Amino acid sequence: MSFSLLRTWRTTLLSSCAVVLTLAGQLALAQTTAPATIRLSPDDQERGLYGAQRNFFFLPPGRTAEADYQSAGFFGAKLRPYLQGNASALAELNSYKRQKTLYLADKAVLLGAAGLYASQVFREQDAQYFNPTQRVAAGAAVFSLVATLFINRHTNDYLKQAVDNYNTSPTPRRGALRRPTNVGLGAVGSRPVLAVSWRL
Repeated sequence: MSFSLLRTWRTTLLSSCAVVLTLAGQLALAQTTAPATIRLSPDDQERGLYGAQRNFFFLPPGRTAEADYQSAGFFGAKLRPYLQGNASALAELNSYKRQKTLYLADKAVLLGAAGLYASQVFREQDAQYFNPTQRVAAGAAVFSLVATLFINRHTNDYLKQAVDNYNTSPTPRRGALRRPTNVGLGAVGSRPVLAVSWRL
């Protein structure tokens, strides 16, 4: 066996070892870094049917510290940038936003009905508590209170489902180690090289 052939084999072997070690190092790094998932705070994760309508707090992908929790905002707008590219997660977040809008409208109806009722109490000389306008206001208030039950029933579930859809999505996320799309041998001058490429 000639010296140049030995040199070629040695170069190929060294290139292959370097690529294998690099890939193994990236895999080990990917396993030791924080998960590329969104995590809700423990209190928010426990919210169920008819849960409180306060803001959710979440850990962005790759963060693990307690101080890294962020508010999702009233409509979940601060969570939206993290869900880009995931249609099912965004659809759930849109449903959450719709429910929160209905929640605000419902509260406006309740406050308006209470204000209208109160404005009619001392409208005349004697206090009035059940004139026709007050009946309409009381009916609107009762309607609003019943509507609140239906609006709040699943509102929190929509945001939790959006996060779950993002976390279980099969699409690769930034920072995740992906399988090479092409692997082969090539040559640079008279030296063989192992070629590995990924599609972006």
